[in-house]
Amino acid sequence: MTKYIFVTGGVSSSLGKGIIAASVGKLLQARGFSVTILKLDPYINVDPGTLNPYEHGECYVTEDGAETDLDLGHYERFLNQNSSQANNVTTGRIYQSVINRERAGDYLGKTVQVVPHITNEIKRNIMALANQGNYDIVLVEIGGTVGDIESLPYVEAMRQMRWELGRENCLTVHLTLVPYLRAAGELKTKPTQHSVKELLGSGIQPDILVCRTEHPLSMEIKRKLALFCNLDAPSVIEARDAKSIYDVPMLMLKEKLDSNILTKLRLLDRHEPKLDRWKRFLGQLKNPMHEIEIGLVGKYIELQDAYKSIHEAFIHAGVSNECKVHIRHIHSAHINESTVAQELKGLSAVLVAPGFGERGVEGKITAIRYLRENNIPFLGICLGMQCAVIEFARHVLGLQQANSTEMQAQTPEPVISLMEEQESIENLGGSMRLGAYPCQLQEGSKMAQIYGQKEISERHRHRYEFNNNYLQAFEEAGLIASGRNPETGLVEAVELKNHPWFLAVQFHPEYKSRVESPHPIFIDFIRAALAYKESEA
Repeated sequence: MTKYIFVTGGVSSSLGKGIIAASVGKLLQARGFSVTILKLDPYINVDPGTLNPYEHGECYVTEDGAETDLDLGHYERFLNQNSSQANNVTTGRIYQSVINRERAGDYLGKTVQVVPHITNEIKRNIMALANQGNYDIVLVEIGGTVGDIESLPYVEAMRQMRWELGRENCLTVHLTLVPYLRAAGELKTKPTQHSVKELLGSGIQPDILVCRTEHPLSMEIKRKLALFCNLDAPSVIEARDAKSIYDVPMLMLKEKLDSNILTKLRLLDRHEPKLDRWKRFLGQLKNPMHEIEIGLVGKYIELQDAYKSIHEAFIHAGVSNECKVHIRHIHSAHINESTVAQELKGLSAVLVAPGFGERGVEGKITAIRYLRENNIPFLGICLGMQCAVIEFARHVLGLQQANSTEMQAQTPEPVISLMEEQESIENLGGSMRLGAYPCQLQEGSKMAQIYGQKEISERHRHRYEFNNNYLQAFEEAGLIASGRNPETGLVEAVELKNHPWFLAVQFHPEYKSRVESPHPIFIDFIRAALAYKESEA
């Protein structure tokens, strides 16, 4: 029978429920159990695809084209396995499904209510994921903080599942905060006590308490928390602030969180966790041989979560190159002809990030021109590739009015244009080119050299494409289409001849970078940055 572990949060948001869930999943997976993780998001958006990155951080895209919460990126990076639409459920999707069924008459005239109809739909989604992969363990992360009005239906569904399946099959891990009051010089347990009381008021006794803290929890504090939260002392787990999210599984292993879970779920321990590759990664992460600084030119740099997968891909590829990557965030709106040299000064390479809309685009184009003309390694992703195409058209092909129809609908030189199948679309949500698509690489190209193969598959999230009417002119001038979709002929990657490293891709390679399998484009990009730094020394 599948076991369920619910991860809830209290006291404050942004405590790291996703990292704790991913860490628990990693430890149980390393012990030989088949594991998956489900994120329940309490907002009414059907998915985060239409949310501004300032609102919710990065929108992560799965192989099957689901636009999901960024925590799914953590799940994939930690567990080294693909997730799908079934791994992220929002209140919007739950209510949409229930309302559609009500309109179809499926409820036979009954009054549709939060209990049982909404809670049943939540449970149905949880059970469907378990059945989909025949998993030993399903971790369920409930977004938000206990006490939020939006989370109440999820908490009630969790209570019902614990009652229906029994405590030995459903376990609750409650992540909370034990703040340190500097003026008093002590850690305070009262916020955690109140958070647990809130859960108890919903009919749920947490089985394990994971306490985020800046300072060590003494045995006295652990006993106090155990006493007032109805737990045994070993079930109060210290979660000290870590230098890297990748330290967290090892810290939880040290605290015996995984073995505590197995005991409470009455699961036989299969073997000690096999974490050799993870430990090797951590060793290389903490002992780099080199250091470089790479620029990240984007529109949403005030919120680092807007580019979460890119940051993590740099960490993975940096370790592969025994290199610590320092990222300098540069707002594209601050770049112009007079500032570009100063903004990019001292960098060993620059990545121009994805994005939507006109704001900051001219700054990206200006930055790319500087990188092209000064032979500095450049990587463009999605909009970054489109900006590279516009820049080349204007300053090499002489098409001074070249633009994307996204930025200028009536541009006389639409080198980037709306895809044909997108022209009749009215609803924005879930309607872009999403998910994994095949790409055929040109023999002898840098792309083919990086991947070491001719056929690849990468994830997409966009509406606009390279206009193939201009392809011949671009290739004759030296910007070649080194990757194309074999079915549609759409350009997936471009690279510049006679440049040390100038590559731009329409897809999002950062989505497929993992701790145990860094993405080859990022590995080679950092290798090029190291070579550039050495040549400039």
